[in-house]
Amino acid sequence: MALRRVLALGTALGRRSCCSKPSLPPDFVEALSAVVGTPNVSTATAVREQHGHDESMHPCAPPDAVVWPQSVGQVQELAALCYRRRVPMVPFGTGTGLEGGVNAVQGGVCFDLSRMDTITELSLEDFSVTVEPGVTRKALNSHLRGTGLWFPVDPGADASLCGMAATGASGTNAVRYGTMRPNVLNLRVVLPDGRLLHTAGPGRQARKRAAGYDLTSLFVGSEGTLGFLTQATLRLHPLPEATAATIASFPGVGAAVACTVQVLQAAVPVARIEFLDEVMADACGRYSGMGLPVAATLLLELHGSRNSLAEQQRQTEEIVRLNGGSGLAWAEEPEERGRLWAMRHNAWYAALALRPGCQGYSTDVCVPISRLPDVVVETKQDLQDSGLTGPMVGHVGDGNFHCILIFNTQDPEEAQRIHAFTQRLGRRALAAGGTCTGEHGVGLGKRALLLEELGQEGLDTLRSIKAALDPHNLMNPGKVL
Repeated sequence: MALRRVLALGTALGRRSCCSKPSLPPDFVEALSAVVGTPNVSTATAVREQHGHDESMHPCAPPDAVVWPQSVGQVQELAALCYRRRVPMVPFGTGTGLEGGVNAVQGGVCFDLSRMDTITELSLEDFSVTVEPGVTRKALNSHLRGTGLWFPVDPGADASLCGMAATGASGTNAVRYGTMRPNVLNLRVVLPDGRLLHTAGPGRQARKRAAGYDLTSLFVGSEGTLGFLTQATLRLHPLPEATAATIASFPGVGAAVACTVQVLQAAVPVARIEFLDEVMADACGRYSGMGLPVAATLLLELHGSRNSLAEQQRQTEEIVRLNGGSGLAWAEEPEERGRLWAMRHNAWYAALALRPGCQGYSTDVCVPISRLPDVVVETKQDLQDSGLTGPMVGHVGDGNFHCILIFNTQDPEEAQRIHAFTQRLGRRALAAGGTCTGEHGVGLGKRALLLEELGQEGLDTLRSIKAALDPHNLMNPGKVL
């Protein structure tokens, strides 16, 4: 019960748990097998439980069956079958989400799309690639090795690219290369009734368009509630000629965040600018063995030509010094930079190591850059006043930051403080003109905050769109709205 209060899941989850038995009639399971073959359908408890949760702390809610389609045609047949029988459908990529997006809160069929893993088209001249939903971020960049191109959106986890589109993911490189939204050119979507939609038209990959409603952007960030993303055409970027990364320590949170704002105002084309508060810096330093100073910290990376990089470094060093920063030492070799960013990407595990035996809950918000210093400082004070272990980390170049809250799930009083803090954090971001989530999505945990963010008219408009595409509320029900 304590965990449910933390996550504010409401009553929908009460109908499902990891001990729930499958409730689909045998003839329906046989019909699923007729489409994809018996080996590609499972009602086994262990398989269902594996597909009933992501990396969040939302309680497991297993589907009644899991299917592994091998082609878009099979996805269409399966969707049409579920639609006719009014069976809920839940898309599943790699299960690395952070807001319960794959939890089957109303049961139904989980579509595991990981076996559709073909890179179907690569155009080096057009800087574009088309991938199926089983292709992950790392697999794509491995395929691109030697081409001089890469896909830079990096949420940390080796997530599926269609899953990243579905959640509107971003990450450490977004300040330079953007989030998923501007990097998706076209999507092939199987609608809830099995019809096929190409959001920009079949085979189209124009880098900009003004033809009608932007259907691609509608489905990016839809969190599996409008249809299955079975193919994505993505924008690729040239690999930089030269790269340099560094770590800078500051006397306080305010100074580190103010430095971030000034770097951006000075038009330094920074590729990554990541923030760690002193608790996270200490945790990451000890977990990685890098021994960082226990201080507010920025991790910066610059991309450019060899000639331009030197000027970027000079500008950055000057701004860091003006804000009381120290410790600048540039890493330009891939091995050194890889170690630095591995430390950053392991922040979740470093935070968990602060309280062995406890669990974590990561929440994020995003605010306008001008409000970032005040909001971060206020949040830091709130954490201290609440007596919570919540190291802070963020993609502060976008105004986006996270609190990784480490707590004992068996302690109801601490759980209540976690819940109260996350609500204050979301409302603090909204009061600053920001959003309750910059990249994790709404999922199960932020539906109430979404109403406060959009207002009743905005939420009603979303519901109208949902009803037009999914009139029976079968696609990932219980999420977002």
